[in-house]
Amino acid sequence: MGSGGLALLLALALATCVSPAGRKCVLSGSWRSDSGCRMVVSVLGEDGSFSGSYLPGAAASDPRVLASPLKGSQQDAALAAQPTFSFAVRWRRRARTTAFVGQCYVDEAGEESLHALWLLREEAESPAEDWKATRIGTSVFTRIK
Repeated sequence: MGSGGLALLLALALATCVSPAGRKCVLSGSWRSDSGCRMVVSVLGEDGSFSGSYLPGAAASDPRVLASPLKGSQQDAALAAQPTFSFAVRWRRRARTTAFVGQCYVDEAGEESLHALWLLREEAESPAEDWKATRIGTSVFTRIK
C-alpha cells in the first residue's frame, strides 16, 4: 500500500474513533426537559449511582420554590454507549414522588438527550381515591450548555 492509501486508511480510522456514533452519553450535568423542568445530576459513582436536584418547569423562574432531591442509577457505561437509567424525585413540600426510567442518547451531531417515561404518585385520601393518584408521562431532556 502506498503512502496515499495509508494516509486515507489512517484518516478513516481516526474519523471512526471520534464520530458521534462512537461517543458515549454522559448523564452527569445540567438538563432541561421539554416541559421546562431543570435537573442537575451529580458525577456518577463507580457503581453507577448518582444524586442531584430537580426543579419543576412551572417553578423554574420562582426563587421561592426549592429544588427537590433525586437519587438514581445508570447502567454500566462499559456495557452500552447509550445507557439506561432510573431515578426518583422526592418532592419537597408535596406528598408525591416521581419515578423516571429512560435511556441516554447521542445523535449524529453529537448532541445528548435523555428520553424518559415517568410515573408520578400523589397521596390518595382513601383506597377509593387510589385510581386517580398516579399519572404517567414522557419527558425528553436536553443538556444545558
